[in-house]
Amino acid sequence: MADKRGHKLSFHGIAKQYGSLYALRPTSIDVEPGEIFAVIGPSGSGKTTLLGLTAGFIMPTSGEIRIDDVNVETKPPFQRNIGMVFQGYSLFPHMTVAENISFPLRVRKVPKSDIATRLARMIDLVRLGGMADRYPSALSGGQQQRVALARAAIYNPLLLLMDEPLSALDKNLRDEMQYEIKQFHRLVGSTFLYVTHDQSEAASLADRIAIMRDGRIEQVGSARELYELPNSRFVASFLGHANIIDISELKREAGGVSVRTSSGTVMRSTHVPVGSAGEICGCIRPEAMIIATENLAMDNMVSGILEDVTFLPGAVRCKVRLDNGIEFQQQQPTSRSLEAIPVGQRINLGWSASDMLLIRQ
Repeated sequence: MADKRGHKLSFHGIAKQYGSLYALRPTSIDVEPGEIFAVIGPSGSGKTTLLGLTAGFIMPTSGEIRIDDVNVETKPPFQRNIGMVFQGYSLFPHMTVAENISFPLRVRKVPKSDIATRLARMIDLVRLGGMADRYPSALSGGQQQRVALARAAIYNPLLLLMDEPLSALDKNLRDEMQYEIKQFHRLVGSTFLYVTHDQSEAASLADRIAIMRDGRIEQVGSARELYELPNSRFVASFLGHANIIDISELKREAGGVSVRTSSGTVMRSTHVPVGSAGEICGCIRPEAMIIATENLAMDNMVSGILEDVTFLPGAVRCKVRLDNGIEFQQQQPTSRSLEAIPVGQRINLGWSASDMLLIRQ
């Protein structure tokens, strides 16, 4: 977590409606001082609307937005003192690195001596020494991103908003820039509201993540909390891979719960169900499963045919079609000693009762 030089951002029943359509349903949440708070969700979920409301580009239908308990929802963007990094960086092509970064100070009529001091510090902060006189066309994508970060932060805004800032970069550069942004955040200590469609990017960067769907927040938590304890089928499926099991019956017993799947298989879980059989489903993460050709002495076991094996960086993912026709995914780290099971082989999948979550549909 960054230090607490940042400012608190609070939403109290904030909503945006276009006629009878809600782009954002009434939403209340606090973004704590100095944290990176990521907002993710599918297209049309409301994440960009939330960002636009915060920046002042969109006026709310109802509710309040507060920065350190000061209401800002009726203020125009230039009065909110908020920095923003756009998806395409939006650098001025006719300005040098120094001119781009110092532009917010010049329009605010900051004294030249102060501009020079703050510019030197910011260029050093984003490691662009020796590039002050270059134009954006002479910079790499990562360097342009650093210029955009420096420009957004140089005037000490109350918040920094980021609208999918890494989407234009290739994977390797995205990974590198995630580290750069985290380092930058530690140094400036600002509160970041970070919107992205990339779940792994959010998990890598954010202190907390809000997952949105249909204009509402489904769940908020750290990446680990959302992955290990999702509160719904949607959250489990949206953040990472999940094997979902429909449940027709459940029975409480010593040490947990036994459930009967829609295909008649009985399985066990140590997790407390969040509703009745028709309201919940089972969830097992692929890496929680063991794959083997022999029987497994585990709480739960199913059989099927290995249909596909995919080698990923650092992992092997297996697709298994169960006897009832359902497809499961199993994943394990790669190793030289990993047994190569041929596609088409009958195999067993096993997992512990503690790894079977019972979550709402």
